Amino acid sequence: MKQIVILGSTGSIGTSTLDIIAKFPDKFRAVGLTAGTNVEKLEEQIRTFSPAAVAMADDAAAERLRARCKGLKTTILSGTDGLRQVATAPDADLVISAIVGGAGLVPTLAAITAGKFIALANKEPMVMAGRLMQDEARKHGVRIFPVDSEHSALFQSMEGHRVEDILRLILTASGGPLWNLTKEELRRVTVEQALKHPNWKMGDKITIDSATLMNKGLEVVEAHWLFDIPASKIEVVVHRESIIHSLVEYQDRSVIAQLGLPDMRTPIAYAMNYPARVPLDLPSLNLAQIGTLTFFNPDHDRFPCLGFGYEALQVGGTMPAVLNAANEVAVQAFLDRRIGFLGIAETIRRTMDAHKPVEVSALEDALGADAWARAKAGEIVESLAAAAVR
Repeated sequence: MKQIVILGSTGSIGTSTLDIIAKFPDKFRAVGLTAGTNVEKLEEQIRTFSPAAVAMADDAAAERLRARCKGLKTTILSGTDGLRQVATAPDADLVISAIVGGAGLVPTLAAITAGKFIALANKEPMVMAGRLMQDEARKHGVRIFPVDSEHSALFQSMEGHRVEDILRLILTASGGPLWNLTKEELRRVTVEQALKHPNWKMGDKITIDSATLMNKGLEVVEAHWLFDIPASKIEVVVHRESIIHSLVEYQDRSVIAQLGLPDMRTPIAYAMNYPARVPLDLPSLNLAQIGTLTFFNPDHDRFPCLGFGYEALQVGGTMPAVLNAANEVAVQAFLDRRIGFLGIAETIRRTMDAHKPVEVSALEDALGADAWARAKAGEIVESLAAAAVR
């Protein structure tokens, strides 16, 4: 039986992972869970799965959880140290890294250093410190399995083939809910419009990233570090139906793709049980019913965030960490209705322009760049918000 730790168990990836664990109790057991502030959801998971230990990032939330779970055997930890302890649990075989945003870097890297295999669902740690994570993984004999649907598709399409034969990786993008809007219409987009993804059910942050195409910018960086493929060989195509999850082209011009209905349980289960597959109770793909698959080149003028990903990867060093942090601040400001939709890209652009990158030689380099970028992006958000009021 595989012992599983889930970092971010109350989010969409975490709950889908627990759904798989519940369906295959002879194969998987949840031994550790972490969450941010969702006390009610984590309490429910503790009572259902009886993990040995859980941790909450928020100390006050952890205190409330302890009061609600009094008498239960689960150890309840808190803060960054608590997240690290759960991530490095001695009996854990696989750590599902699903904490939203840069907050996942520290516990994920700690798990790698402790020799835990990783199923990586949040792209931000690899964006912030990809070289460092891969160096540590090699040092400790750790495999990092991709869970993002696009990177899982690439991984599956590369199985059994030589890396040196790869001509290009093709990441697919749904285009999000705003793909057909003009730039002037994008200026007036509401939070509600941006959160109406046509294909996937995801958390607010990643849904907005899909709407701006920043998710693809981040995925280009992640794909580079996951597969050791240069940015010049990584392309993005908009595929509105989200059926082809990504493709790999080889030297002989053969193109191998992974297809499936948009459901994250498929890539999660593959990472959890690799190289075997488990029988998921999901609908089969019916291509005749779907009928048509469409493809478009991304529009870099209306959606500049994709280009920011390529730029950050080319500059290197701490620039990807700055890109990620600025995006997190800008997306939250948009969700809080403090800036407009186009203010997200403007905040990121101005933050990147102000940054002088250095190499990421240690965790502190990435965390320092992250902190600097959050402060700088916060200043830019304030100026945009003030200008909107005038």
